[in-house]
Amino acid sequence: MKQIEKDEIYEHLSQFLKSRGVEMKDGGYVQQIQKGCSFLTDAVNLAQQGLERAKTEMDKRLDQMRQVIHERTAPKATPNAPGAGAAQTKANGVRTSTSTAQTKGRTKTKARARKARTGSKRKRSNR
Repeated sequence: MKQIEKDEIYEHLSQFLKSRGVEMKDGGYVQQIQKGCSFLTDAVNLAQQGLERAKTEMDKRLDQMRQVIHERTAPKATPNAPGAGAAQTKANGVRTSTSTAQTKGRTKTKARARKARTGSKRKRSNR
């Protein structure tokens, strides 16, 4: 906002009073009114500066809060995302971490066979 000049409030007040039929002449009360208007001007200007600083700080903190919310609610990135990532690595000729036995399904069958054997031993030992 635009700052208020030093005697601006006093000038507006004296013009208002003049339009109402009250003329202020030089005297002790006029100096007190001028001093009061000066204090009011300083108070308004300082309040405007404080509000501007508070607004700037609040905007900064709000942006930080938005960033934190965005980071916490964003979907997590997976290292082996299905879809475009897998197609891109195959197209570039990059080998994935799976071995050839796993891709052919051999290890899964061996693991199943082991489970079947250990399960039958458990049944015998429990008898």
